[in-house]
Amino acid sequence: MKKSGSADLPLYNGPIPAWLSDRMNALSLGITEAILQEYGSDAFLRRLADPFWFQSFGAVLGMDWNSSGVTTAVMAALKRAINPRSKELGLYVCGGKGKTSLQTPTELLAVGDKTGLDGQQLAYCSRLSAKVDNTAVQDGFQLYLHSFVVNDRGNWSVVQQGMKGDTAMARRYHWHSGHLQSFVEEPHTAVCGISQGTILNLVAREAKPSQAAMMQIVREHPDKILREANHLIMPTRKDVKASDVDLKRLGAMLWVAQEKAPADFENLLMIQGMGPRTLQSLALVSEVIHGTPSRFSDPARFSFAHGGKGRRPYAVPTHVYDETISTLRTSVEKARLGQSDKQQALKKLSQMAQAAEQDFTPNADAEGSLNRLIESEKNESWRYGGMSIHGPEQPPNVDAE
Repeated sequence: MKKSGSADLPLYNGPIPAWLSDRMNALSLGITEAILQEYGSDAFLRRLADPFWFQSFGAVLGMDWNSSGVTTAVMAALKRAINPRSKELGLYVCGGKGKTSLQTPTELLAVGDKTGLDGQQLAYCSRLSAKVDNTAVQDGFQLYLHSFVVNDRGNWSVVQQGMKGDTAMARRYHWHSGHLQSFVEEPHTAVCGISQGTILNLVAREAKPSQAAMMQIVREHPDKILREANHLIMPTRKDVKASDVDLKRLGAMLWVAQEKAPADFENLLMIQGMGPRTLQSLALVSEVIHGTPSRFSDPARFSFAHGGKGRRPYAVPTHVYDETISTLRTSVEKARLGQSDKQQALKKLSQMAQAAEQDFTPNADAEGSLNRLIESEKNESWRYGGMSIHGPEQPPNVDAE
C-alpha cells in the first residue's frame, strides 16, 4: 500500500458559516453521486487519494483555495452527506477531526457488521496508516485529523492531516488501498513538502537493517516513510495570482461560458434562464467530476466556480451556488431514472472547454487580466447573493457626478 500523495497548507482558523456548510453538504453529495453514476466508487476513492483533485474539490465547494481548513470541511461535508445514504451509495465515511478521529476503528468495525467486510482488518489499516504518518515519518507534523473512506467492496482511501505549530503549516497525507503493498517498506507513493531538514524514514528499503535492530528491542513493526512524488504545496498568501492558475484553461472555460455556451448549450441543458455565470461554475464542477488527474495541477482555478468564504478571490455567489446544486441534483435524479441527457450535457460542457483550449491564447498581460476578472467578480458579487464570513456583499460605491 503506497501513500498516494500529500499537501502542505497554511493553517487558517475560523468556523464555517451555516449558509456555506449546508450548501457544501448538498454540492459534495451531488458531485459524489455524479462520479459514482459515471465511474463507480473505486474511481471516487482514487480521486480522494489525489491531493490536487482534493484541493480542487474543496475550492469548488467554496472553501478558501489554499487553506488547511479545506481538509476538515470537505471530509465533514462528505460524512454528513454520504453516511445517511451509505447503503444506497456503497460508501462509508469514518473518523474526522480531534476526538472523532479516535472513533475510526470502532466505526469501521460497525461498517464490517453492516456489510460483511473484515472490520478488524479495516481498523488495522486505519491505525497503521496513522502510525506511519505520525510516528514513522518524523517530519514534525502531529496528526489531528484522520478520515477513512471505504466502499462496499473493501477498497478504501485515507485522508489525514497534521499540524506544525511553530511554522503555522499543516500537512495532509493521502493513502489509497490500491497502491499498498506493505506498510513498512516504501508505503507512500509520495509524501513531500518544504524541506524541514533531515527526516527519519524507517520504512525506506534502506532502513531494513535498522528495522531488524529495532525489532529486537520492540516487538512491533516500525511505521513510517517519506518519499518524493505527488505533492501539493500551497502558498501562505491568500490572494489568487496569475502564477497560481493555468490561464489557458481558465480563459478557455470563461470563453465557452460567456461567448459560446449560451448559444450552443441552452437547448441541451433545457434550463430556462441559465446564464453565463452559472455555466462558468458548472463547467468547473463538471471538470471535478470528469477531469483526468493532469487537469488539477492548479487548484486555485476552481475557486472561480464559487469564490471563497474569506472573499478570496471573491465572496461566494450563493444564488449561483444554489443553481449549480439544483442543476446537478436534477441531472443525478434523471440519470437514476435512466434519463442521462442532463448528465451528458454537463459532461459535454467540460469537453467543450477543453476543446477550446487548443486554440486559446491568454492575454499577454496575465496578471492584469486575472486581476480585472477578480475585480469584476467582486463588483458583481452582490447581484448573485455574495456572502463571506464578513457578511453579505454590498453594491460598489458610485462616485457622485
